[in-house]
Amino acid sequence: MSSITSVELNYLIFRYLQESGFTHSAFALGYEAGINKCPVDGNLVPAGALVTFVQKGLQYLEMEANLSNSDTDLDEDFSILQPLDLITKDVYALRQMIKEKRKNQQRYTDNECGREHEGQRQTKEKESVKQREKDKQREKHSKDHPTSREMVLNKQDKVDVKLGANNISNGPEPMEMDISSTSPSQTCGFPSSDVMILEGHTSEVCSCAWSPAGSLIASGSGDSTARIWTVADRLVGTTLQNGSPNVVILKHVMCETVDHEDVTTLDWNGNGTLLATGSYDGQARIWSTTGELRSSLRKHKGPILSIEWNKKGDYLLTGSCDTTSIVWDVKAGAVKQQFQFHSGPTLDVDWRDNVSFATSSSDRTIYVCKIGETLPVKTFSGHKGEVNCVKWDPTGSLLATCSDDKTAKIWSMKHKTYVHNFVGHEKEIYTIRWSPTGSGTNNPNQPLLLASASFDSTVKLWDVEIGKLLCSFDGHSDSLYALAFSPNGEYLASGSLDKRLHVWSVKERKIVKTYIGNGSIFDVSWNKEGDRIAASTSNNT
Repeated sequence: MSSITSVELNYLIFRYLQESGFTHSAFALGYEAGINKCPVDGNLVPAGALVTFVQKGLQYLEMEANLSNSDTDLDEDFSILQPLDLITKDVYALRQMIKEKRKNQQRYTDNECGREHEGQRQTKEKESVKQREKDKQREKHSKDHPTSREMVLNKQDKVDVKLGANNISNGPEPMEMDISSTSPSQTCGFPSSDVMILEGHTSEVCSCAWSPAGSLIASGSGDSTARIWTVADRLVGTTLQNGSPNVVILKHVMCETVDHEDVTTLDWNGNGTLLATGSYDGQARIWSTTGELRSSLRKHKGPILSIEWNKKGDYLLTGSCDTTSIVWDVKAGAVKQQFQFHSGPTLDVDWRDNVSFATSSSDRTIYVCKIGETLPVKTFSGHKGEVNCVKWDPTGSLLATCSDDKTAKIWSMKHKTYVHNFVGHEKEIYTIRWSPTGSGTNNPNQPLLLASASFDSTVKLWDVEIGKLLCSFDGHSDSLYALAFSPNGEYLASGSLDKRLHVWSVKERKIVKTYIGNGSIFDVSWNKEGDRIAASTSNNT
């Protein structure tokens, strides 16, 4: 008799958690059970495999419990056997339950027959007493108990309820705001005429990004789709709805049995002609701006958490929960090289140049890798918690990292240990961003800065040259997830679970614009001109 192994069972449970939307549970199980090393080919396992397996097991147990060496008949509906009975009782106990059920049914049948015979006997006695009374009784019986009755069954109409039905408002989507008319010294909210609502997603929007080529915004959501929105040159307080010719929907799930394959990350190539998306099913996909699927890249055995094009646009880099990072040859649509150095999920990746990059992981280490090399070019250790984000400065000289250990660190390829250790946050630092300033940038006369966003609800600005804190922005009231400098480096946008998007003046160190939405803000992105911001939130926005 064939049997299932613990490794196979762990994989089925992992897939069930993924398909059911239990993201964190699946992540934890995948890490602890080493799903990335599992020999099972996930592409061959159908959706809902665990549920199907369990259901067939219960059916088999029902059959076994209802059959014995002396029984050749089966109950038609097995109504006495509930799933909890099948799980908690052995076959012998189940057979006893069925046996008792049959006895009770027999007693009930016998009692019903007895009542029927007794009624017939009494009727005959009455008929023998008086013939005339018989006719009266029969007439009375006919009036009181008609031989045929009309049964009226009230059937309740069935209503199919689907998430995101057309008649249900799912709220706005990525919000686009125009800040070009605002003075840096002015503190106010965005007027409604400067806000465009992009409707269509049916679940939280995890990421958004402006195209470097023009007025296109890409958004990725938990509804298993990404969308490309074409935005007008001027904002007039309009609403761009799903189904509009200005929206292209990129479906990541073609099978109706799979409910959720979250689009976790996305990135435009340098000229804005191609969009890359990473999703929870472990696949990376490349799309044209018209929605054509150019490539589907399969190799990862876990959700893709980060994705990034190199500047040249010939390679795509992905980092996954399966602990690996992969460089894809875009033209060939195949793996160029897979890097398996981390012992925990790869949380972030960032190109240094066209052939080398850095990766960070929950294993607290950072690796610098190069295409063609079988070992890391550099290994950085020093964080005492998961390393959530890794970012090279604009020139590729310095590497910044942030961690659950509440610190941000600056590393140099010329040193074995960190150059600066930034301490000041009171909780985990989720993300960091370099300012597009300093030597080698379009803003060479401004100093190079590093911004960090933390779960302590603050944004901090650090002077990288001297290694000290410049200021702390304290305008939020909850954890921060999103951070982005404007292209000219004069403004910094931050998004938080407090549903607020703040635009800060870096020079004046204060809020100049605020947008209050209806959901937690997960990502923010500036357009190339620096006069518009897109924000994605938990409220399908």
